[in-house]
Amino acid sequence: MRQKVHIFEVLVILVFLLSVSTITKASESKDSFNRCEHIVKQWASSSLDLKVKDDKHVLQNLLFFLHVPRTGGRTYFHCFLKKLYASSLECPRSYDKLRFDPRKPKCRLLVTHDDYSMMSKLPKDETSVVTILRNPIDRVFSAYEFSIEVAARFLVHPNLTSATKMSGRLRSKNTISTLDIWPWKYLVPWMREDLFARREARKQNGHSDVTSINPYDMEEMVMPLHEYIKNPIARDILHNGATYQVAGLTNNSYLTEAHDVRHCVLKYQSLGDYVLKVAKKRLDDMLYVGLTDNHKESATMFANVVGTQAISQFSESKSHEDHAAKNNSEQSSSLVESDFDANYHQSNSSYQKTSQISSSERGEATKEKMTAGKLMDAYESCISNLRKTQSERRVNSLKKISPANFTKEGRRQVSEALLQEITSLNSLDVELYKYAQTIFANQHKRMLQNKVITEELDNWFDDSYSAYSWEAIFIAIAALFVLLFAVLFVTSKSRRSKVKL
Repeated sequence: MRQKVHIFEVLVILVFLLSVSTITKASESKDSFNRCEHIVKQWASSSLDLKVKDDKHVLQNLLFFLHVPRTGGRTYFHCFLKKLYASSLECPRSYDKLRFDPRKPKCRLLVTHDDYSMMSKLPKDETSVVTILRNPIDRVFSAYEFSIEVAARFLVHPNLTSATKMSGRLRSKNTISTLDIWPWKYLVPWMREDLFARREARKQNGHSDVTSINPYDMEEMVMPLHEYIKNPIARDILHNGATYQVAGLTNNSYLTEAHDVRHCVLKYQSLGDYVLKVAKKRLDDMLYVGLTDNHKESATMFANVVGTQAISQFSESKSHEDHAAKNNSEQSSSLVESDFDANYHQSNSSYQKTSQISSSERGEATKEKMTAGKLMDAYESCISNLRKTQSERRVNSLKKISPANFTKEGRRQVSEALLQEITSLNSLDVELYKYAQTIFANQHKRMLQNKVITEELDNWFDDSYSAYSWEAIFIAIAALFVLLFAVLFVTSKSRRSKVKL
């Protein structure tokens, strides 16, 4: 009997302790959530307080291209921006942390994988931001494929140690490699280590047979996609990466609170709504938002929205230059220096005003009479060559992990369940992309309206000129008749006078 009572007492104590433990954990969990909610709300509130610029559709002195990885931004840089801006106008690019002086003279273009927190280092009133977004599922596929592609290049080495030493020597030189660039500085070494481990496993097993025909699930050769997306590295860097980058919250952020905010959102998914709201506002404030999946329309819009304004700015610069050349050179120099000093002290930066860009500093597209149409022609020619080079490099890299070959057809073999999982893991990016599509549609509508207005004005001027021309002709003919009549009248009168004599 006593033994039963003793057992009963022990059970009561255990239940009590378990209840206390559960209540304590629930209390701690609630406190943790409340703390996180406070951190995220405070950050979001300070970010949303920033007013959208009234002149956001006007290209400012500095163009910041916020390059979201795997959206086609490299193409825009080489085939658009390098044709509009000369190399001397490029800000030294920042990959990990700020590597350039924001006060650098003539710095007019910044292209980087840095997130929106870079704006804390730039003069906000003098900076226009542009970006491109991509369907989140396609971007995950592309990031996965590119991580493997770059990592596979190291398989020419006999082992991982040799490959790591070689990459270290490459990075020690004064050149920028993919391993220096966020987010690949994290994703590629991780994938490189995995590729070497799988190659070693094949050697130990004594065979290299691949049982799967699905390139996204060839575990003997490469990390399967379903493993890749669940890894903590992918969760921290890749998933919802566009939203975090536009909001300024990547693990490469300049904001001191970025780590805590991101950690809280990863821990409590419901807090992601605050981040999404800030990211949407960032897009609202941008000069241009493109869509990778609407390639042709996006490129045309970029040429019309950004390209034409850049060309116009440099054209005005040339007019100022020609006018200044007619004046006394010493006086002109003095005026420019005076204006420059005033601008520097007013904005605490020395981004050159449009009138200070010399002819040697303009991009190739602005050295001639360039239009949006001609810029698009140059873009199409450039992108064709660039894609050919990229394709060849990709093929050569993937040969090292054959038969894994990533194609659009191969993506169709990925199960619907896995696609749904990717969508769920990137729920913020999915919503941001939908919002970007709305912005894109409005941009397109505004561009067409401006085009119609421009054409109407051109037609009006043409009609006016035409009407003026016909009117001038009629007046000239009438004047000619009057003059002829006057001559005949004078001649006739002169003859009558002679007859009288």
